[in-house]
Amino acid sequence: MTAPQADAGAEAERLAAAFLEARGLSIVERNYRRRCGELDLVARDGATLVFVEVRLRRGRAFGGAAESITAAKRARLTRAAGLYLAGLRDTPCCRFDAVLLDALDADRIEWLQDVICS
Repeated sequence: MTAPQADAGAEAERLAAAFLEARGLSIVERNYRRRCGELDLVARDGATLVFVEVRLRRGRAFGGAAESITAAKRARLTRAAGLYLAGLRDTPCCRFDAVLLDALDADRIEWLQDVICS
């Protein structure tokens, strides 16, 4: 990832975290990285642990932000989430959400809940 792309990704994650916090979630982890994958944000929504994938897609040439969460990406997310949960004392209720952006604009955020169903 080039520096401008990394900067845009970091800004998208910052906007997503602020958006979720404004809706009552608390961010407990950012950029949890393991060999099998990365969790952009981990948040608490009451008693529920939420694994959040943040996607920024400025163009539609290769599909929008939602379409970029492929089956392979979902598999990496669930593996990383499994490792995160293995490090906890108790396993809480969990869900996977996606925060989608087509620009670095907080007013254009789309929040999808339960994007990966088990």
